[in-house]
Amino acid sequence: MELNGQPLLPGVQYCTRCCLPATAEGLGFDEMGICQPCRSSEMKIHINWVEREQQLAKILESHRGKSKSGYDVIVPISGGKDSMFQLYILTQKYKMRCLAVTFSHNWYTETGKFNLQLALEAFNVDHIMFSPNHKTINKLARESLYKIGDSCWHCHAGVGAFPLKAAVMYEIPLLVWGESVSESDGRATYDNPIKFDRDYFTRISARFYAEELVGKDITIEEVQPWVLPHYDDIDRVGIEGIHLGDYIFWDDERQMEFIRDQYGWREDKIEGTYKRYKSVECKMAGLHDYTKYLKRGFGRTTDQASRDVRSGLLTREEGFDLIKQYDTVRPEILDWYLERTGISEEEFFKVMKEHRLKVMGGDLSNACESCNLF
Repeated sequence: MELNGQPLLPGVQYCTRCCLPATAEGLGFDEMGICQPCRSSEMKIHINWVEREQQLAKILESHRGKSKSGYDVIVPISGGKDSMFQLYILTQKYKMRCLAVTFSHNWYTETGKFNLQLALEAFNVDHIMFSPNHKTINKLARESLYKIGDSCWHCHAGVGAFPLKAAVMYEIPLLVWGESVSESDGRATYDNPIKFDRDYFTRISARFYAEELVGKDITIEEVQPWVLPHYDDIDRVGIEGIHLGDYIFWDDERQMEFIRDQYGWREDKIEGTYKRYKSVECKMAGLHDYTKYLKRGFGRTTDQASRDVRSGLLTREEGFDLIKQYDTVRPEILDWYLERTGISEEEFFKVMKEHRLKVMGGDLSNACESCNLF
């Protein structure tokens, strides 16, 4: 593919500052053609982070020693870079007693297993993990392609459901996540974040409730791990959730370098990107990002290159060249997914074309042969 520093898809509006196309969900542009994430990154520079962190300290202090279980906070973790940094902040800086909880997608890499165990041992936290059986995961991964156009509904929904179930079970009101969508997502800003509630992950990524996955091959009993707690239980415990990225200046690459250099957290090769740290714990990350590319015309490299452009680490033209090199490549893990789910490659691309038609409003004129799009 020719590398000419130009956008991948002709006829699609791109941010005039970074590399994001208008096909990104919820993305809007201002009168100068600059996207919301770029504006949010500017806003981030002018936020009084001292005041924000004081707010964080008050929230954490209000929950210290209040739970009957003896834990101050639930920290949902995967073993990824954010997980370890969350535990570092909460245990080392704020001395909170954390219960770490993990919903296992059942697709862990060896590097991911190492990093998860490293985080638990480095910060001496108690931990519970739920791992659904492989047969159910395979069925859900198949249905997920038809429902939402990627392989990962069970993960999108599980990382929301299981921490809530644990919070209700142990009566721990506060859940603390890491990165906020306020900068990277067109649907939120630092002044107007998406408020966490019971249905947060359904709205943000899962799209469908567990009960809506039930069909001829999937029973209600099989999806019980993904059924959210009742609203009454959420209210009884007084559950609230926050993202550290709304209260401290979040720089995921610098934070990754810190936990790597100070604690031995490991990077690894990841399909579909020039970076070596995002979703390193999941062997299916490359497929997830490839389906996003097939559906919306951009993948993980677009997201990461856009951040690097905003940070001054790349020019916009260099970003577009990286996107052409990485976003467009068929991942090797696709073969593994097709074998596990029983979907043929022809059917896979047919389903993804249908999702792309929905995103593009029935217009595939910008799907070019050289971009490996249908």
